[in-house]
Amino acid sequence: MADGQDHSQDADWIEGLPLPREQTALVGHDAAARTLHEAYAGGRMHHAWLIAGPKGIGKATLAFRFARFALSHPDRDRAPPPEAGLLPADPGVVAKVATGAHPNVLHLRRPWDEQAKKLKTVLTVDEVRRTVSFLGNSAGSRGDRIVVVDAADDMNPNAANALLKLLEEPPNRAMFLVISHAPGALLPTIRSRCRRLALSPLGEEDLSAALETLGLEVDPASRAQLAAIAEGSVRRAVECLESDGLALFGAFASLAEGFPALPRKSLHRFAELATGRRGSDHFGLVADFARSWLRARMHAGLSQPGADVRRCAEIWDTVNRIEAETETLNLDRKQAVMTIIQSLAECARH
Repeated sequence: MADGQDHSQDADWIEGLPLPREQTALVGHDAAARTLHEAYAGGRMHHAWLIAGPKGIGKATLAFRFARFALSHPDRDRAPPPEAGLLPADPGVVAKVATGAHPNVLHLRRPWDEQAKKLKTVLTVDEVRRTVSFLGNSAGSRGDRIVVVDAADDMNPNAANALLKLLEEPPNRAMFLVISHAPGALLPTIRSRCRRLALSPLGEEDLSAALETLGLEVDPASRAQLAAIAEGSVRRAVECLESDGLALFGAFASLAEGFPALPRKSLHRFAELATGRRGSDHFGLVADFARSWLRARMHAGLSQPGADVRRCAEIWDTVNRIEAETETLNLDRKQAVMTIIQSLAECARH
């Protein structure tokens, strides 16, 4: 690695690809970048922004891109106009932010558990409390002090309350870029203290363009299917490309077409496919596929008068719990996959 850091200790790391703080290309979010720029240069900059949208669509990339711009142009009334949604930044600032060495940027995320040799499952209160000394430090560079919370969804209750206190009484020229995949689950008081900036999933063309910036080629015949599976998420598209996700989704779709029937042999065969040589990657995709199936079913139910989608919501929580417990406790992945699929089949009976 160019910067000599162990990126495997970062939740966003995918081997061979840049982290969001290193990524200079941003595809499909020109309007959001322009909104941030206009607020910054127009004297309407809110101290906290809730950057919301599905996981893997570029929220953190946008946050770091804007942080580089703001630090490169501390005089807001002299900030240059954006060009095609791109925010110009000083090369020195770009380099420091990329390595996590800029004194005016604090990146809050799930910390590494040295004893367990893996990332913790939550963004802890101790991490959020680092913000107090960071904002009170006078040794930084001129300009804003920027806190990137990535992602707020990972905070435990104590961490959420600690962040809320900071948002309620922010120091002068402190900026919070709060990233959330599911903002509805955050404390209402946190949401109310942030200006919301919603990002949309990438369309097929933008998704292909984003993959090209990462040096990943997609068979033209597979682009439409990949876009449908990825649901606008670059991260999920990369995971599909690097772990035979297209084939896995085909197997999942075949099972789902037969719900609520679920032949035992087919279930075992799918579970073995999903937890093979690269089981860790496949397991996450199965959970994503399950949530996508549930989301489509809920949307269909909401369009039908009198439909009850509560069972789908309960199964959604079940999938999230199984995924979290399997990762945290290192439980048997094959059994976890089977339980998730059985839950979906049960949902289809209602």
